[in-house]
Amino acid sequence: MTQAPIAYHPGLETPADDEADTIAELNRTFDTILERVAEDEGHAYRAVHAKSHALIEARLTVLDDLPPELAQGIFARPGAHDAILRVSTNPGDVLDDSVSVPRGVSLKVLDVQGDRLEGSETDRSQDFIMVDGPVFTAKDAAAFLKNLKLLAKTTDRAQWAKKLLSTALRGVDKVLTATTGPSPTIRTMGGAPNSHPLALTYYSQTPYRYGNHVAKVQLVPVLPRMTELADHTVHTRGRPDAIREDMDDTLQSGPARWELRVQLCRDPESQPIEDSTVAWDEDAAPFQTVAVIEAAPQPGWTPARARAVDDGMRFSPWNGTQDHRPLGSINRARRQTYRHSSDFRARVNGCPVHDPASARLPA
Repeated sequence: MTQAPIAYHPGLETPADDEADTIAELNRTFDTILERVAEDEGHAYRAVHAKSHALIEARLTVLDDLPPELAQGIFARPGAHDAILRVSTNPGDVLDDSVSVPRGVSLKVLDVQGDRLEGSETDRSQDFIMVDGPVFTAKDAAAFLKNLKLLAKTTDRAQWAKKLLSTALRGVDKVLTATTGPSPTIRTMGGAPNSHPLALTYYSQTPYRYGNHVAKVQLVPVLPRMTELADHTVHTRGRPDAIREDMDDTLQSGPARWELRVQLCRDPESQPIEDSTVAWDEDAAPFQTVAVIEAAPQPGWTPARARAVDDGMRFSPWNGTQDHRPLGSINRARRQTYRHSSDFRARVNGCPVHDPASARLPA
């Protein structure tokens, strides 16, 4: 029998004594990435997930008759919300798509009700940040800082070498996937399969408060025209923006549909809050659908959409309601660092970052 979900309480989190110092050092390291890329590109980008591949206007519908443990937070009431999805890859520099790295999706749900998180009091949206793997590459903020310092040293340097390394690491990833299982570290370094982003399942990797409970979030493609792309490899030879081109072709040719699912924490020992490298066992705690996201045929990426979303919007786990408060060390570190990155972009690009009133995007 499935164990009952645990009740949320603030004592589930155990911040390290030196966490504030670690976050300050993360901001300084992110500055290295932000400033170097802005100087080289003549434009400021995000410190992570700089390159977008699709910017999608959508509609999220909360399912009717959810059981009480799932009818929580913004999912407590059935209904529909406008939504925006930003599909990206994780480096802080804008790379040729032949450097294959993990894909990410940022989901912004508009016009939600509820008490706001600190720093987002004037907004009305709820963000969820997801990547195409169930676990984060670092246990906590301190471990992430070590990884980030290595990445900062290679930001926007020797892209030809990154392409060669990515080719080699994709071979390593194939061997690992067939034997011991994929390595998040190898994939982050450039060994990820060059998969079509619309065929992938995305995970929050880190937990959020889920009303009275705690949960991780998952985004799953459900239309055959999307899932059939699982065997499709994005061919990048001579195509530095191949992912954008393939995404645009797919999104223009028909609709897209995903299910948003949550995995309730049922045992904080085997499903830790603070260690983001631990996958929560899906047999003990299955993902359950709480909403459907649908997108009509539309352009996948245009310069006008990039100005509206990449420059004009902020996606952060800390943009949302108290009912979906981000939890754990990695999420606590994201609070200041994501704000730091968006403030830098707004200042350098001269484009104020704002919470959108509508999901309607330019063509």
